[in-house]
Amino acid sequence: MQKLVRTSMSYMIIGLFFGLYYREFTKYFEFSGKTQLAILHTHTLILGMFFFLIVLLLEKNFQLMAHKKFKTFYFLYNAGVGLTLLMLLIHGTMTVLGYADHAAIAGMAGIGHILLTVGLFYFFKILSDRVKSS
Repeated sequence: MQKLVRTSMSYMIIGLFFGLYYREFTKYFEFSGKTQLAILHTHTLILGMFFFLIVLLLEKNFQLMAHKKFKTFYFLYNAGVGLTLLMLLIHGTMTVLGYADHAAIAGMAGIGHILLTVGLFYFFKILSDRVKSS
């Protein structure tokens, strides 16, 4: 369960850093338009910190980590969230700096979303199996 606490806390630290980055970076460049940096902070806190706090509570009751597919879920979900957040960071930073959008960023973000989705399917399969067996 410490692993889940550390994961949640890591996302909290990263999410707070992203909030600070958004505020200071846009202020420094006097940018007032729309940028994906605006949603980076909340995406990190919800998909990372709060999600793993919920997983922690479910772990306490259903021993999710004992399921044989938990490691697969954990890897895929974190890879998906990480890639998605990285693309939000890159795209948002490029927007503030005035660079044009690039199709590769959208493609990589799409891969991140796919990994995230597959990870969520694994999560609900694990949760369903553990609820049935309890």
